[in-house]
Amino acid sequence: MILLCLKIFFARILDVSLGTFRTIVLIKGRNLLAGFIGFFEVLVWFVIVQEALSTDYTSIWIAIFYSLGFAAGTIIGAYVTNYFIKTPITMQIITTSDEMADFLRNKGFGVSVVEAKGKDGIKNMLILETTDKHYKKLLSLIRVIDEKAFIVVDEKKYVHNGFFLHK
Repeated sequence: MILLCLKIFFARILDVSLGTFRTIVLIKGRNLLAGFIGFFEVLVWFVIVQEALSTDYTSIWIAIFYSLGFAAGTIIGAYVTNYFIKTPITMQIITTSDEMADFLRNKGFGVSVVEAKGKDGIKNMLILETTDKHYKKLLSLIRVIDEKAFIVVDEKKYVHNGFFLHK
């Protein structure tokens, strides 16, 4: 019974991790890869569900390990996805600082500057493209210069050309 529960648990981790990864790959427009992953996801799911439902054991532990595998698979799938998929993001930074653009450029980021007029006067709007991998680093760099900077982050499906930090 313990072996069956562990088998179900680890199989659910595998199929749910594949499902999480497949969903993100599909959103990113990689349809063929998503279909390929989906085949194995459902194959694992079908085999383990069949085994879980056709066993002679009638124990709540089977359902608990099935559910625990789902939860763990969701968490692991998110980590795997974040590791393998770099999501392009656009950051818009509204600041009163005249030094921030050069500061960020010196740190390796490509920055465009637009003059922005708000109710409190003229400010700088910095626009840059990067990936989610650099977001936390960039946020801490921005706060060094202007803790009160207004920041908007948008996730992009595709970005072509331009300058990106590749460290």
